[in-house]
Amino acid sequence: MSGPGSAAAGVLEMLAGRRQSLAVAESLTGGLVAGALTAVPGASRVVRGSVTAYATEVKREVLGVDGALLVARGAVDGEVARQMASGVRRVLGADWGLATTGVAGPDPQDGHPVGTVFVAVQGPDGAGAVRRLSLAGDRDRIRQDTIRAVLALLLSELTENTRAQDTEQHGGNGCLQP
Repeated sequence: MSGPGSAAAGVLEMLAGRRQSLAVAESLTGGLVAGALTAVPGASRVVRGSVTAYATEVKREVLGVDGALLVARGAVDGEVARQMASGVRRVLGADWGLATTGVAGPDPQDGHPVGTVFVAVQGPDGAGAVRRLSLAGDRDRIRQDTIRAVLALLLSELTENTRAQDTEQHGGNGCLQP
């Protein structure tokens, strides 16, 4: 899966197979993750919706990100990304939540250089992960690489979750059986 389109198709197919839903909270990507997902035919079986939380107040008031955290650390932060993913899950009633926050440029923000990005995934039963990225390139490249990274993180969580379920159900070593 090289581009965002094929990555989006892959995660949507996996989620559809599980009968699970997805919601997206985006800051620096401004709706591009949701756009990549909804460009895939049949996405409506999985995608509940998205919140473009570009403004800090939207992160706090709509997604429920802790206001004290936003004041103390700013919007470019791993815990902010995690809370965004959890918040969009809750607000839109989805099984899985994705989030992106960071600095696409052209200028640094809150003491973070251009290319500092956090992506997060939150899912059922405590599943989830946050990843800090240091991306290079212009604004468009950083945003495209962020889309790839958040979809790859979701795919990783889904794959890991499948292995854990297989081990739990079959007492195996976590490898999927044909």
